[in-house]
Amino acid sequence: MATTSAGSAARLQIARSLVALRERAGLSQGDLAKQAGCSRQTASRYETWQERSRLTVPMIRSLAGACAATAEEIEALADLVRAQDEGWWVDDPAIPEWMDPLVSFETAATYVDIYANALVPGLLQTPAYALASYSASEVRAVQEEIDRRVEARMRRQNTLTRTDLHLWAILTESVLRCEVGGPAVMAEQIAHLEEMAARPNVTIQVLPHDAGASAAGSSGHFSIVGRDDERDPLNSMAVTYLELATRGLYLDDPDDLHAYKLTHVYLRSQAQDTTRSLETLTAVRQEFSK
Repeated sequence: MATTSAGSAARLQIARSLVALRERAGLSQGDLAKQAGCSRQTASRYETWQERSRLTVPMIRSLAGACAATAEEIEALADLVRAQDEGWWVDDPAIPEWMDPLVSFETAATYVDIYANALVPGLLQTPAYALASYSASEVRAVQEEIDRRVEARMRRQNTLTRTDLHLWAILTESVLRCEVGGPAVMAEQIAHLEEMAARPNVTIQVLPHDAGASAAGSSGHFSIVGRDDERDPLNSMAVTYLELATRGLYLDDPDDLHAYKLTHVYLRSQAQDTTRSLETLTAVRQEFSK
């Protein structure tokens, strides 16, 4: 069992690993709690990655030990618990608490699949576009707070410098034509998309207006963030992130994940290929540059 990055990504791996160990040992959650000398609520908390309360090394050792885990498995879980509070975004006031998990997962992921139908995804925004976007949505925030959020968003984009991470973004044409910040900001933003699309670990496709109804149906922005490890399944992780007005919703149920992954696959076939998408980006940028 390998260790992974900090925060929610680590907590998800802890939860899934503990469930797998418990099921391997043929224990119910109540049995596990009894053998580990803790309450059933505590055992349940360690199997629920979105639980915010702190995990401890002694308790994870007790729970894993009660499942007859090997010494190597116990130490791997202990390392994950130690890592849970690492990461620049932890307790950063510029990152909303509900968004902590997304940044954590992006840091640990090897793929991020995005569908956007309103705004350019945060990982692909320019500072000027992010500033205009935040200024429009955070109408009650003071300028200093907005500036901190823009800075945090730019820092979050550092994950795209990793060669082991692939970003696949499908943008509706509406995203490109929604004038955020004015023509100059949009021209710069689309030029940035063109530059990003040239990277070997970034794929950008455009879903044009004339494509009509798509596999996304009436769905809004969603991201599938994950890592697949066939050699060590417990090192794999994946979540679907849905961005709502005041919070983020994280789906890790296998059926939900499968449905969104399939939707993204269908959208790839319905969108323009990468060559045609780049031509569309260039054409729209030139329109904003007039």
